[in-house]
Amino acid sequence: MKGFLDYLPGNSILHKLHPLAKLFIAVAICASAFVSSSYIFLGFLIILNLILGAAGDLGASKKEEKPGVFKRTCGLFKGLVKVSAFLFVLQILLIRSGEAVIKIGNFALTDKGLNNGALLVLRLIAATLPLSIMITVTNLSDLSNVLVNTLHLPYKYAYTFTTAIRFIPVFGNEMNNIMEAQISRGVDFETKNPFKKIALVLPLCVPLLLSSVRKIDSTAIATELRGFHLRKAGCAAKEYKISGKDILALLFGCLIIAAAVCAKIFNII
Repeated sequence: MKGFLDYLPGNSILHKLHPLAKLFIAVAICASAFVSSSYIFLGFLIILNLILGAAGDLGASKKEEKPGVFKRTCGLFKGLVKVSAFLFVLQILLIRSGEAVIKIGNFALTDKGLNNGALLVLRLIAATLPLSIMITVTNLSDLSNVLVNTLHLPYKYAYTFTTAIRFIPVFGNEMNNIMEAQISRGVDFETKNPFKKIALVLPLCVPLLLSSVRKIDSTAIATELRGFHLRKAGCAAKEYKISGKDILALLFGCLIIAAAVCAKIFNII
């Protein structure tokens, strides 16, 4: 999805939260998705992600245009559903252990294959959405500053983490530009044959790789010229104070993890 990790400025409560509080909620939801094996709880996490996406659009006045966080969340959700459908089919075809549930000639779908496939789909969706939402409503410069100043993470690691996130939409836009250039030359990427489409896309990886290397090299030179090796924890010009709503957000994240553990212990289906 184009630009799915770009920052969308806004005035919602999610935008105003402390960057670490937002990161903690995202990590808590991701961890809960892998802790619990409950279909009900995983479905609840997916609904919770959609609610968070809708909350990211709140706070805009009638005259202001909404940031579009919920729209982006729904677009990512639809994309994950398509990928998950393929992974689900792959799971039920490859896992042969367990009791047969549906028999088609000599081939049988097993209960273990269906269970593993369903858990994989739900966990993939539930664990991917929160990170995308939190990055969408968090300025990466703010995230980098709190990682260095509050968590005392070495700056080079924080910079590497945030730069990797920044480059994902850049590479996506670069790939779109390359594909549009090929379309203008008569290449048809709208074919329904997946093998033919892969054969058309694979050659485009070479120009994408070359342009990526050039961008990385220019970025490295720019960071060195701006004193990358001199950056320390006290270099941040902005202070990030934890307020009452941030504490509530942290407690909310802890509550999600506790609910996941309880769902695991009591085997809630």
